[in-house]
Amino acid sequence: MLLKRNPDVRASEITPEPWYLRRREFMQLAGSAFAAAAMPFGQTPLSGFKPKVVTTDEALNTFEQITSYNNFYEFGLGKDDPQRYAGKLKTSPWKVKIDGLCAKPADYLLEDLIKPFQLEERIYRLRCVEAWSMVIPWLGIPLSSILKRAEPTAKATFVEFTTLLRPSEMMGQTEASLNWPYVEGLRMDEAMHPLTIMAVGLYGKTLMNQNGAPIRLVVPWKYGFKSIKSVVRIRFVDKQPRTAWNDANPTEYGFYSNVNPQVDHPRWTQARERRIGELLRRPTLMFNGYGDQVASLYSGMDLKRFY
Repeated sequence: MLLKRNPDVRASEITPEPWYLRRREFMQLAGSAFAAAAMPFGQTPLSGFKPKVVTTDEALNTFEQITSYNNFYEFGLGKDDPQRYAGKLKTSPWKVKIDGLCAKPADYLLEDLIKPFQLEERIYRLRCVEAWSMVIPWLGIPLSSILKRAEPTAKATFVEFTTLLRPSEMMGQTEASLNWPYVEGLRMDEAMHPLTIMAVGLYGKTLMNQNGAPIRLVVPWKYGFKSIKSVVRIRFVDKQPRTAWNDANPTEYGFYSNVNPQVDHPRWTQARERRIGELLRRPTLMFNGYGDQVASLYSGMDLKRFY
């Protein structure tokens, strides 16, 4: 895996100047990972994180693009619905249950879950199954750090994730578009891979609600719907878990959902993609460009059958 500190990339080139200047101010006042913790998620600058650039030097999408064009069906089917309606979601206090086949199951408040770890800045591509993409500067911690803390047993071969179920605040859950709550899963080796993170921020700030506040999965070599948002439960299991989109339409959405330009969605091609903010389409990269790091996970597998 290519994971390196890049001395040639200045913070002012990664983050728009107004955000960068505010972040510097809060870094000087840093005491904890969450500065000004009483402020709502999405409005709190983060501090003390490791600046890292992972696998790509592509230009970032803007904060406005990242927070206004989203898939989050819990708030509606339109790309602007999450930004319009997610403000109702209460994200503090927030608990995450970790259980299943592990020696140390526990219920964690979010701040206690991430307290032992230093946040890292990870610049990742996000590729959505509808053939659009972005480049996003996430802030998070390796999922493996959280999983190891729970001490999974040898029987644990998959990890299941569940989103909050709260239809009073997530009005999309009153519709039958999916089988709620949203559930996703990874094979254990995918979950433990160093590229897989749990994100709690982007662009130097805590996550906005529409981006999956307060904590979400990010698996950069898979289509975006695998990176489940607003996670409330992480469970170790010994069988491949059900997943929301595979339940809804198994002929269109497979369990693995690796970015593969050679396997088209039944209703459109996956060979090309449109980067949000650009007019022209570009070729889609196998494993979203992370093949050097993750292709070995699928050695010997038929990636057209296990799509």
